[in-house]
Amino acid sequence: MSNFQIETAQNVKIHLRVATVWDRILAYLIDVIVIVAYVLTTIAIMSGLLNVSPFEGAVTSMVLGLPPFLYHLLMETFMNGQSIGKVTMKIRVVNLDGSPPQFSSFLLRWLMRFIDVSFTSGGVAIATILLTGKGQRLGDIAAKTTVISEQRQTGFKKIPWFEIDDNYTPHYAQVASLKDKDIRRIKSIYEKATQKRDEKIIIKLADKVAKQLGVEPTQSSSTFIKIVLKDFQYYNVH
Repeated sequence: MSNFQIETAQNVKIHLRVATVWDRILAYLIDVIVIVAYVLTTIAIMSGLLNVSPFEGAVTSMVLGLPPFLYHLLMETFMNGQSIGKVTMKIRVVNLDGSPPQFSSFLLRWLMRFIDVSFTSGGVAIATILLTGKGQRLGDIAAKTTVISEQRQTGFKKIPWFEIDDNYTPHYAQVASLKDKDIRRIKSIYEKATQKRDEKIIIKLADKVAKQLGVEPTQSSSTFIKIVLKDFQYYNVH
Protein backbone atom coordinates (compact mmCIF):
# COMPACT_ATOMS: atom_id res chain seq x y z
CA MET A 1 0.00 0.00 0.00
CA SER A 2 1.62 3.29 -1.08
CA ASN A 3 1.68 6.56 0.83
CA PHE A 4 2.17 10.15 -0.16
CA GLN A 5 2.66 13.40 1.69
CA ILE A 6 1.01 16.73 1.02
CA GLU A 7 1.32 20.09 2.75
CA THR A 8 -1.81 22.12 3.45
CA ALA A 9 -2.21 25.88 3.31
CA GLN A 10 -1.57 25.87 7.07
CA ASN A 11 1.82 24.22 6.43
CA VAL A 12 0.58 20.97 7.96
CA LYS A 13 2.25 17.89 6.49
CA ILE A 14 -0.20 15.01 6.05
CA HIS A 15 0.59 11.42 5.14
CA LEU A 16 -2.23 9.57 3.40
CA ARG A 17 -2.43 5.82 2.83
CA VAL A 18 -3.60 5.32 -0.72
CA ALA A 19 -6.06 2.55 -1.51
CA THR A 20 -4.48 -0.14 -3.66
CA VAL A 21 -5.57 -0.71 -7.24
CA TRP A 22 -6.88 -4.14 -6.24
CA ASP A 23 -9.01 -2.65 -3.47
CA ARG A 24 -10.53 -0.22 -5.94
CA ILE A 25 -11.12 -2.92 -8.54
CA LEU A 26 -12.83 -5.17 -5.99
CA ALA A 27 -14.93 -2.25 -4.75
CA TYR A 28 -15.95 -1.54 -8.35
CA LEU A 29 -16.91 -5.20 -8.93
CA ILE A 30 -19.02 -5.21 -5.77
CA ASP A 31 -20.78 -2.06 -6.99
CA VAL A 32 -21.39 -3.74 -10.35
CA ILE A 33 -23.03 -6.68 -8.57
CA VAL A 34 -25.26 -4.26 -6.64
CA ILE A 35 -26.25 -2.44 -9.84
CA VAL A 36 -26.94 -5.70 -11.72
CA ALA A 37 -29.08 -6.94 -8.82
CA TYR A 38 -31.07 -3.71 -8.96
CA VAL A 39 -31.51 -3.95 -12.73
CA LEU A 40 -32.70 -7.56 -12.54
CA THR A 41 -35.16 -6.63 -9.80
CA THR A 42 -36.39 -3.72 -11.92
CA ILE A 43 -36.88 -5.96 -14.95
CA ALA A 44 -38.89 -8.37 -12.79
CA ILE A 45 -41.07 -5.50 -11.57
CA MET A 46 -41.56 -4.14 -15.09
CA SER A 47 -42.53 -7.54 -16.43
CA GLY A 48 -45.22 -7.73 -13.80
CA LEU A 49 -46.83 -4.46 -14.86
CA LEU A 50 -49.90 -5.09 -16.99
CA ASN A 51 -52.28 -2.80 -18.86
CA VAL A 52 -49.95 0.18 -19.02
CA SER A 53 -49.60 2.44 -22.03
CA PRO A 54 -46.30 2.63 -23.96
CA PHE A 55 -45.81 6.16 -22.59
CA GLU A 56 -46.31 5.03 -19.00
CA GLY A 57 -43.96 2.12 -19.57
CA ALA A 58 -41.30 4.42 -21.03
CA VAL A 59 -41.58 6.89 -18.13
CA THR A 60 -41.43 4.08 -15.57
CA SER A 61 -38.37 2.60 -17.26
CA MET A 62 -36.66 5.99 -17.28
CA VAL A 63 -37.37 6.64 -13.61
CA LEU A 64 -36.26 3.17 -12.54
CA GLY A 65 -33.19 3.46 -14.75
CA LEU A 66 -31.87 6.63 -13.11
CA PRO A 67 -30.49 5.04 -9.90
CA PRO A 68 -27.98 2.74 -11.64
CA PHE A 69 -26.96 5.58 -13.99
CA LEU A 70 -26.37 7.98 -11.08
CA TYR A 71 -25.27 5.25 -8.64
CA HIS A 72 -21.68 6.39 -8.00
CA LEU A 73 -22.55 10.09 -7.84
CA LEU A 74 -25.43 9.57 -5.42
CA MET A 75 -23.59 7.06 -3.23
CA GLU A 76 -20.40 9.10 -2.84
CA THR A 77 -22.39 12.29 -2.23
CA PHE A 78 -24.71 10.90 0.44
CA MET A 79 -22.35 8.31 1.96
CA ASN A 80 -19.42 10.65 2.59
CA GLY A 81 -17.20 9.50 -0.26
CA GLN A 82 -18.17 5.85 -0.24
CA SER A 83 -20.31 3.41 -2.21
CA ILE A 84 -21.38 -0.04 -1.08
CA GLY A 85 -18.23 -1.45 -2.67
CA LYS A 86 -16.01 1.15 -1.00
CA VAL A 87 -17.62 0.51 2.38
CA THR A 88 -16.95 -3.21 1.97
CA MET A 89 -13.30 -2.61 1.04
CA LYS A 90 -12.89 0.15 3.66
CA ILE A 91 -11.79 2.82 1.22
CA ARG A 92 -13.06 6.39 0.84
CA VAL A 93 -12.84 9.38 -1.52
CA VAL A 94 -11.24 12.41 0.16
CA ASN A 95 -9.65 15.68 -0.88
CA LEU A 96 -5.86 15.71 -1.14
CA ASP A 97 -5.71 17.34 2.30
CA GLY A 98 -7.79 14.52 3.78
CA SER A 99 -10.97 16.58 4.14
CA PRO A 100 -14.40 15.51 2.77
CA PRO A 101 -14.98 16.61 -0.87
CA GLN A 102 -17.75 18.96 -1.96
CA PHE A 103 -20.53 17.90 -4.34
CA SER A 104 -18.70 19.58 -7.24
CA SER A 105 -15.75 17.22 -6.71
CA PHE A 106 -17.99 14.15 -6.71
CA LEU A 107 -19.69 15.46 -9.86
CA LEU A 108 -16.35 15.89 -11.64
CA ARG A 109 -15.26 12.38 -10.67
CA TRP A 110 -18.57 11.00 -11.93
CA LEU A 111 -18.38 12.82 -15.28
CA MET A 112 -14.79 11.72 -15.85
CA ARG A 113 -15.77 8.13 -15.00
CA PHE A 114 -17.11 7.76 -18.54
CA ILE A 115 -13.56 8.31 -19.88
CA ASP A 116 -11.66 6.63 -17.04
CA VAL A 117 -13.81 3.53 -16.69
CA SER A 118 -16.83 3.16 -18.95
CA PHE A 119 -15.37 3.86 -22.41
CA THR A 120 -11.99 2.22 -21.73
CA SER A 121 -13.05 -0.70 -19.51
CA GLY A 122 -11.05 0.82 -16.66
CA GLY A 123 -7.76 0.76 -18.55
CA VAL A 124 -7.17 4.51 -18.36
CA ALA A 125 -8.11 4.58 -14.66
CA ILE A 126 -5.71 1.78 -13.73
CA ALA A 127 -2.84 3.23 -15.75
CA THR A 128 -3.34 6.71 -14.29
CA ILE A 129 -3.57 5.42 -10.71
CA LEU A 130 -0.31 3.51 -11.10
CA LEU A 131 1.49 6.46 -12.70
CA THR A 132 0.40 9.33 -10.44
CA GLY A 133 1.60 7.81 -7.17
CA LYS A 134 -1.29 9.48 -5.34
CA GLY A 135 -4.00 6.96 -6.12
CA GLN A 136 -5.61 9.29 -8.64
CA ARG A 137 -7.44 8.45 -11.85
CA LEU A 138 -8.23 11.29 -14.28
CA GLY A 139 -11.42 12.10 -12.39
CA ASP A 140 -9.45 12.44 -9.16
CA ILE A 141 -6.86 14.68 -10.79
CA ALA A 142 -9.60 16.96 -12.13
CA ALA A 143 -11.44 17.02 -8.78
CA LYS A 144 -8.25 17.18 -6.68
CA THR A 145 -9.26 14.08 -4.76
CA THR A 146 -7.84 10.65 -4.07
CA VAL A 147 -9.05 7.36 -2.58
CA ILE A 148 -7.56 6.36 0.76
CA SER A 149 -7.60 3.12 2.69
CA GLU A 150 -9.23 3.08 6.13
CA GLN A 151 -8.01 -0.41 6.97
CA ARG A 152 -6.19 -0.56 10.26
CA GLN A 153 -2.43 -0.93 10.12
CA THR A 154 -1.11 -4.23 11.41
CA GLY A 155 2.27 -5.60 12.33
CA PHE A 156 2.62 -3.89 15.73
CA LYS A 157 0.65 -3.80 18.95
CA LYS A 158 -0.24 -0.94 21.24
CA ILE A 159 -2.47 -0.61 24.24
CA PRO A 160 -5.90 0.54 23.01
CA TRP A 161 -7.40 3.61 24.67
CA PHE A 162 -10.97 3.12 23.52
CA GLU A 163 -13.26 0.27 22.57
CA ILE A 164 -13.76 0.78 18.83
CA ASP A 165 -15.84 -1.63 16.79
CA ASP A 166 -15.48 -2.35 13.08
CA ASN A 167 -18.40 -0.03 12.27
CA TYR A 168 -16.60 3.03 13.63
CA THR A 169 -16.26 5.81 11.03
CA PRO A 170 -13.25 8.14 11.50
CA HIS A 171 -13.91 11.86 11.23
CA TYR A 172 -10.48 13.36 10.50
CA ALA A 173 -8.08 11.66 8.11
CA GLN A 174 -5.67 14.48 9.00
CA VAL A 175 -4.72 12.64 12.21
CA ALA A 176 -2.28 10.76 9.97
CA SER A 177 -0.03 13.82 10.32
CA LEU A 178 0.35 13.19 14.06
CA LYS A 179 3.12 11.08 15.55
CA ASP A 180 2.90 8.79 18.58
CA LYS A 181 4.57 11.36 20.82
CA ASP A 182 2.13 14.04 19.65
CA ILE A 183 -0.95 11.96 20.39
CA ARG A 184 0.38 10.81 23.77
CA ARG A 185 1.04 14.41 24.79
CA ILE A 186 -2.47 15.40 23.69
CA LYS A 187 -3.95 12.52 25.68
CA SER A 188 -1.88 13.36 28.75
CA ILE A 189 -2.85 17.05 28.75
CA TYR A 190 -6.50 16.19 28.12
CA GLU A 191 -6.66 13.65 30.95
CA LYS A 192 -5.01 16.00 33.46
CA ALA A 193 -7.29 18.88 32.45
CA THR A 194 -10.33 16.60 32.72
CA GLN A 195 -9.33 15.46 36.20
CA LYS A 196 -8.93 19.07 37.30
CA ARG A 197 -12.09 20.06 35.42
CA ASP A 198 -10.08 22.81 33.74
CA GLU A 199 -12.22 23.66 30.70
CA LYS A 200 -9.90 26.49 29.64
CA ILE A 201 -6.99 24.09 29.13
CA ILE A 202 -9.19 21.73 27.10
CA ILE A 203 -10.37 24.60 24.89
CA LYS A 204 -6.77 25.76 24.31
CA LEU A 205 -5.69 22.20 23.57
CA ALA A 206 -8.53 21.69 21.08
CA ASP A 207 -7.71 24.98 19.34
CA LYS A 208 -4.03 24.03 19.03
CA VAL A 209 -4.78 20.53 17.72
CA ALA A 210 -7.36 21.87 15.24
CA LYS A 211 -4.82 24.41 13.96
CA GLN A 212 -2.13 21.73 13.65
CA LEU A 213 -4.49 19.48 11.67
CA GLY A 214 -5.86 22.35 9.60
CA VAL A 215 -9.49 21.58 10.46
CA GLU A 216 -12.45 23.49 11.86
CA PRO A 217 -14.24 21.19 14.32
CA THR A 218 -17.98 21.56 14.83
CA GLN A 219 -17.99 19.60 18.09
CA SER A 220 -17.25 20.85 21.59
CA SER A 221 -13.58 21.04 22.55
CA SER A 222 -13.77 17.94 24.74
CA THR A 223 -15.63 15.90 22.13
CA PHE A 224 -13.19 17.00 19.41
CA ILE A 225 -10.17 15.78 21.39
CA LYS A 226 -11.87 12.43 22.05
CA ILE A 227 -12.59 12.04 18.32
CA VAL A 228 -8.97 12.84 17.43
CA LEU A 229 -7.76 10.19 19.88
CA LYS A 230 -10.25 7.63 18.58
CA ASP A 231 -9.40 8.36 14.94
CA PHE A 232 -5.69 7.98 15.64
CA GLN A 233 -6.32 4.67 17.41
CA TYR A 234 -8.56 3.47 14.57
CA TYR A 235 -5.84 4.05 11.98
CA ASN A 236 -2.82 2.95 14.01
CA VAL A 237 -3.70 0.47 16.76
CA HIS A 238 -4.08 -3.23 15.97
